[in-house]
Amino acid sequence: MQVKIIMNWDIKQGRDQEYFEFVVREFAPGITRLGLQPTEAWFTVYGECPQIMMGGITSDFTTMKSLLDSREWKDLHERLLQFVTNYQQKVVRFSPGFQL
Repeated sequence: MQVKIIMNWDIKQGRDQEYFEFVVREFAPGITRLGLQPTEAWFTVYGECPQIMMGGITSDFTTMKSLLDSREWKDLHERLLQFVTNYQQKVVRFSPGFQL
């Protein structure tokens, strides 16, 4: 059974340029290298919700747990937190379409 991680956050004020460079050059390639298949990335222009929502899937829960326990994930996550606030994540059973 495929599982999905759903991550939400807001970009820190004044860090937009650095944030986008990090995501494109390090975060996205890094999570892909770890075995997380990105499924979507949403950027909210207006409204009362997180500015960014990103999702990715793995083949099963064991694979997701191993990924999230890895040193490389922890390093990427710590770097991401330098550029964002209000970070939240959850792991859910994957289903096609938009998931919250």
